[in-house]
Amino acid sequence: MRFALPYAAALLLTVTAAPAVAGPQPETAAHCARIARLHVPGAEHQEVSCLGELTTAGTVASGHTDQADWAGLTPAGLATPSGVPGIQIDGYFSDTSKGNANHGWSHDSQFVVRLPDRWNGGLVVAGSPGVREQYANDRAIGDWVLSRGYAFAATDKGNTGAGFYRDGAAPGAAIAEWNDRVTQLTRAARKVVAQRYHRPPSRTLATGMSNGGYLVRWQLENHPELYDGGVDWEGTLWRASGPHLLTFLPPALRHYPVYAAGGPGADQAHRAMVAAGYPAGSEFLWPFHHQYYWDLTQRIYREELDPGYDGQTEAGTAFCAPGTPACDADYDYASRPPEVRRAVASIALTGRIGKPLITLHGTLDVLLPIGRDSDVYATMVRDAGRGALLRYYRVEGGTHVDSLYDVFPDRLRPLTPCHRSAFTALEAWIGHGRQPVPSRTLARPEPADPGTLLTDCPLGGPPARTMAGS
Repeated sequence: MRFALPYAAALLLTVTAAPAVAGPQPETAAHCARIARLHVPGAEHQEVSCLGELTTAGTVASGHTDQADWAGLTPAGLATPSGVPGIQIDGYFSDTSKGNANHGWSHDSQFVVRLPDRWNGGLVVAGSPGVREQYANDRAIGDWVLSRGYAFAATDKGNTGAGFYRDGAAPGAAIAEWNDRVTQLTRAARKVVAQRYHRPPSRTLATGMSNGGYLVRWQLENHPELYDGGVDWEGTLWRASGPHLLTFLPPALRHYPVYAAGGPGADQAHRAMVAAGYPAGSEFLWPFHHQYYWDLTQRIYREELDPGYDGQTEAGTAFCAPGTPACDADYDYASRPPEVRRAVASIALTGRIGKPLITLHGTLDVLLPIGRDSDVYATMVRDAGRGALLRYYRVEGGTHVDSLYDVFPDRLRPLTPCHRSAFTALEAWIGHGRQPVPSRTLARPEPADPGTLLTDCPLGGPPARTMAGS
């Protein structure tokens, strides 16, 4: 999740060799061949461009990405691949909301589709993290998969910005639209790929971080026929009975200020924070998350799912003190009326995935604490009888936002290289039947060379702990 915040704006593998790029047919070998024939099915508007560079090494200068959309999601030292010419299609599907101002369109449900000249036969589809727009994955995911020969498609999920909850006719509807828009784009992108390369993709992979990871989980549960597999990078968990954002964020808003103030209540407040899911050892991350993430995240997602809590007030009162009327620090999901649980149920996950899924999550994530999120989801998958389709890697020292590695390189580990290792493991799993290593916690290397951490995250190295049942 990401919001336009001053600090975020300021901040804000062992990766195997790329698979051989399939030799294109003569007509598709030409730069931007068939560009005039490309049309995204269902698009209300589209603009097709022939580009000499589809990665951010070129699209920043050409105006075919929005750098602000991906600011703060990757470490500053992450290398940028280049040398990927091809076609980019920007456009939007029919929608009534207008939060996305990219291209001056003021129209949501915007998408981007990138079709490299040299194609490896695959398609990667991603939804944006947080409430960002369609270019949010360009640095963390898009650049790398394009450099490996994949076609790449991404969506803004149908509503954007911190006021996303204004979209939709009922509580939960704005989030439910996210799922529909990823499904819509996947179907459309598969057809565009066939238009460009004369054949449909041989494999379609879903991936994304945070809310984008939630979308991967939901797609593999509800539309496994569209995908061959997915990589879920710290996906958001929603389930009617909890845990979820609205169960573990209020305790942080209540107890962190008492802990930070010191004094006789600090120890008890610290114990309450740990009990709520924020692990001991992550305290150095709490001030930043309290200032920029916890309060805003609680208020806007609570407004989306439980707008009646604060009456006519929109998204509560920022940083209100406990005891203030309708304060989100006092929010108690368990005591809310049944319609709130029904709203969460409308977007809930079940664990019943239908295609291979690799999940990775940092142990020092204090926006979506691992013990209240991916640990729970992994159990849900196993309880649903789908454990053979899941590999779950807990990354020691990983946190929710990779740019924080630049601030705490001695304590954190970036997840971007781990995502790349997971992606290549998924390729081998679905392409060659090579089972990934068992689910485990990946120990942070000691000593940890900063350059190595930016490029290396072996899944098969010595685990800190191998998880039972995987």
